[in-house]
Amino acid sequence: MIYADRREAGRQLAALLAEYAGRSDVIVLALPRGGVPVAKEIANALHAPLDVLVVRKLGVPWQPELAAGAIAPGGVVVFNPALQAEIEGLKGALEPVIARERAEMQRREALYRKNRPSLEIRDRIAIVVDDGIATGATMEAAVLALRAMHARSVVVAVPVAPPSNIRRLTRLADRVVCPRQPDSFFAVSQWYAAFSQVSDAEVNALLEPEAMAQA
Repeated sequence: MIYADRREAGRQLAALLAEYAGRSDVIVLALPRGGVPVAKEIANALHAPLDVLVVRKLGVPWQPELAAGAIAPGGVVVFNPALQAEIEGLKGALEPVIARERAEMQRREALYRKNRPSLEIRDRIAIVVDDGIATGATMEAAVLALRAMHARSVVVAVPVAPPSNIRRLTRLADRVVCPRQPDSFFAVSQWYAAFSQVSDAEVNALLEPEAMAQA
């Protein structure tokens, strides 16, 4: 069974997150761009604020998909302690990666945040949302970043992901909500009837308070 589109996926996730509805300490964070339409449905259903979490994974230079850490707004830099123990000189090797990804993060922050205030995560329940998980590296980086930003609780909410990624994320997050965990998994797009690319303009439109109120 597949989702009609990202909005339907968000509504199904929202039903599984109903216990967080109406709480003043909850914030819904989307990983742009594909996570934004999903997260908007969740935020609307929970009557919670919606924002984006522009996290940039720090890939090991010789194996970029391997998450050695992450950077996040507010100068947060997080390193994977296991890899740091295994790879001598990892921090030094990551310096050019950090510089490159920081520039990209700042570009995206300026594009998406505009005049909205900076994220305030401390002591809040952060529900971090994407439209699905393939490798899991970006979501792992997001969880690490939210820990460093002192979230009281981190809840990962995704419509679909392989079971192995869910097991890994369960060790990092306080809770993982993923209704579909197929053993046969090739790409996130295969689990949606409609899976068009989300544009920057659509992200900005969905983040407008008016869009939240009308949806």
